[in-house]
Amino acid sequence: MTSPASAQNLPAPAELQPRLQQTLELARRNGASAAEAHLGVSRGLSVSVRKGEVESVQFQRDRDLSITVFFGQRTGSASTTDFSEAALVRTVEAACAIARAGGEDPCVGLADAELMARDFPDLDLCHPWDLGAETAVELARDTEAAAFAVDPRITQSEGASVDTRHALHLYANTHGFLGVRESTDHSLSCAAIAVQDDSMQLGHWYTTARSRDELEAPAQVGRKAGERAAARLGARGISTRTAPVLFPAEMARGLFGHFIGAISGGALYRRASFLLNKLGEPVFAPAISARQLPFLPRAAGSSAYDQEGVATRERTLLDRGVLSGYLLGSYSARKLGLTTTGNAGGVYNLVVEPNFAGGLEALTREMGEGLIVTDLMGQGVNLVTGDYSRGAAGFWVENGAIAYPVQEVTIAGNLAAMFGGIRAVGNDVDVRGGVRCGSVLVEAMTVAGS
Repeated sequence: MTSPASAQNLPAPAELQPRLQQTLELARRNGASAAEAHLGVSRGLSVSVRKGEVESVQFQRDRDLSITVFFGQRTGSASTTDFSEAALVRTVEAACAIARAGGEDPCVGLADAELMARDFPDLDLCHPWDLGAETAVELARDTEAAAFAVDPRITQSEGASVDTRHALHLYANTHGFLGVRESTDHSLSCAAIAVQDDSMQLGHWYTTARSRDELEAPAQVGRKAGERAAARLGARGISTRTAPVLFPAEMARGLFGHFIGAISGGALYRRASFLLNKLGEPVFAPAISARQLPFLPRAAGSSAYDQEGVATRERTLLDRGVLSGYLLGSYSARKLGLTTTGNAGGVYNLVVEPNFAGGLEALTREMGEGLIVTDLMGQGVNLVTGDYSRGAAGFWVENGAIAYPVQEVTIAGNLAAMFGGIRAVGNDVDVRGGVRCGSVLVEAMTVAGS
C-alpha cells in the first residue's frame, strides 16, 4: 500500500494565485470597498498503533478558501472547499450579503497598506517526508516497543502515533499584497501505562519538527514515555502546604501561554486581562526577559507576516520583568486607539531567556524541597483576575532530590504573584512549540492535598 499523501505533491503556488485574485476581483465587482482572502491546501498521513496492532491509518487532503469583504465599516465572511468558478461566485456573494446586512463597526478593515510585509526571508519551513503507510506503522510499532522494553510493569499502552503534514497557505488582499507560506510538520508520540497492583500510571512523550531529520529516534521517544510511566508508580498524596513549584520546560510553556493570552488584543480591549494597563510596569521577576523572534529557521512560530499581511518583527515583550509590548492585530489595535504590532494570529516565537546555568536537575537541587509538576489537569485559570488553580501530579523533592511521586494534588496561586515569584528559568530550552523556554522555578504556591 502506498501513501497518496506522499506520492502526490501539493499544487504550485502559481496554480492557486489566480483563484485568490479572481475572488478579490469578484468582491470588487460586487461593491466591496476592500477584501482579503486566505487559501490553504494540505496533505498528510496519520498512523496509530496500540499493543502492536494498527488502530488507524488516515490520509488527509484538505483545502479551503475564505473571503472577507468590507463595505465601508461593514464586514462579512464566507468560505468554501470548492475552487470552481461557480463556487467562488456563490461564496463572494454570500460574504457580500452578510456585510450588507450587518451593522457598522468603525474598527473593521484591512491593516494599513504601508504596514504590509515586503521582505520574505527563507525560513526553511518546508521539508516533505516521503513516508508510506507501511513505514509509518513500523515506526509507530518500534516506538511503542521501546516503551514496553523499559520495565516489565509497563503492560498496557494508549498507543504510539506517527504524523506528517505538508501545507501551503496563500493570503492576498486588495492592497495588492500576496503572501505564500509552505511548511511541513512531522511528529512521533507514545503513551505508555505502567501497572503495579491496583495502581496504573500514564507516561507520555513526543517529538515534533519541520524536518524528519530533527525528530528524536523512535526508540528514544518510546523509552522516555516508558520511563515516565514507571517512575510514577507508587504515587501518593501529600498534606496541604505552601512550597516552591518547579515546572519542567514542557510544562513551563503553559505559564508563558497564559502571559500571551493576557497581553493579546482581544483580552485587552474587552478589559478581560489582569495585565490591562500594565505596559511599562514590572509584571515578572526582575531577572525575566522574553522576545519575539519570528525569523528563526525551522521554528514552529516563524513567519514573515501575520494573518493580515503585516510584517512581523523582532520585539522585546519582557525587559527584565517589565512589560514592553502587547500583541495586537489591526482590529484590536483600533479598539485600543493603538497601532497593530503585526500579531494578528498571536505571537511568532516567544523566546524566554534563561537566567540559570542548568536545567531540571540543577533546578531541583536549587529548589531543595518542593513539587515538580509533570502533569496538569483542568482549566482553572482566570485571565481576568489572574487566579490559578489546577489539578496536578508530579514528584516531591527533599534535600534537592526526588523523594517520591505525588498525585491528586492541586496547585493554586495568582498569575501576577507567580510571575513575580519566578526564581529561575533553566537553560534546558524546549523548542517543540511557538513558546521556547526552559524549566521554571516558582518561589511559592499553595499545594493542596489530602
